[in-house]
Amino acid sequence: MRKHLPAIFNIILILIMAPGTVSGGEKILTMSTTTSTQASGLLDVLLPELTKDTGIQVKVVAKGTGAAIRDGIDGNVDVIFVHAKAREEKFVADGYGTRRYAVMHNDFIILGPPKDPAGIKGLSDAARALEKIAKANALFVSRGDDSGTHTKEQALWLETNLALEKQTREIVKKGKKKEVTFTHPAGLGQWYLSIGMGMGKAMTFADEKQAYILADRGTYIKYRFGRDVPIDLVVLCEGDPKLANPYGVIPINPEKHSHVRHELADQFARWLVSERGQSLIANYRLIDKQLFYPDAGK
Repeated sequence: MRKHLPAIFNIILILIMAPGTVSGGEKILTMSTTTSTQASGLLDVLLPELTKDTGIQVKVVAKGTGAAIRDGIDGNVDVIFVHAKAREEKFVADGYGTRRYAVMHNDFIILGPPKDPAGIKGLSDAARALEKIAKANALFVSRGDDSGTHTKEQALWLETNLALEKQTREIVKKGKKKEVTFTHPAGLGQWYLSIGMGMGKAMTFADEKQAYILADRGTYIKYRFGRDVPIDLVVLCEGDPKLANPYGVIPINPEKHSHVRHELADQFARWLVSERGQSLIANYRLIDKQLFYPDAGK
């Protein structure tokens, strides 16, 4: 028996160190998700209920959608929960995800200081609003982090009549350096401030600078109405169909990365789009304001 002890010890060590394996048979998932799902407070409601219903616990890595998708491509996580539909569909088409589940939506809004120096209040054409901000050289804060919000912002700049420039720069997120290439109007570093930060931090920075910013409505409601020290920025442009902001969840394909916990990831995704998950999303409110709208089956 004694001669078999080293082999037995090695087997136990491997099991202890295996990703997601903990004592007591707990079910652990690692999820990369956009900062807006975390900053809005939604995950604080969903994940405890998920654990109650299924026993699944989720380790959350919050970052921009681009970085979250790269986590999925690299097999660093089991599931991604993001908001850049075209990029999500390409992720699945390229074989990195097994399926995109439509979970929910809200919308993007353009925020700014109450004094509104660019005069965009009441506009429902987002590209026109951005054009007026640029022509007024009014301060505008861009997340500049390859997130879903940043992707949407760049698409809107392309809808303007402005001359645009392309920039590649290095940003640091979670202690890691990465290169981000983005399109922007002239004035980088002057009136156009690209800061490489998540939604909550970018919004707080814009508030401090009394600048304009593109934000998702859910995070804005949290920072405007759900904090002891609220931001002062107000909604100045909304209602443009191009400001739609759908979210999807995608389990990572085990054929690309055999170590991922696909069954748990798919169970999590199906729970999100179940009647139970969708009800929790629909009923998540701050100061009686709904932050997200269910999309399952759409």
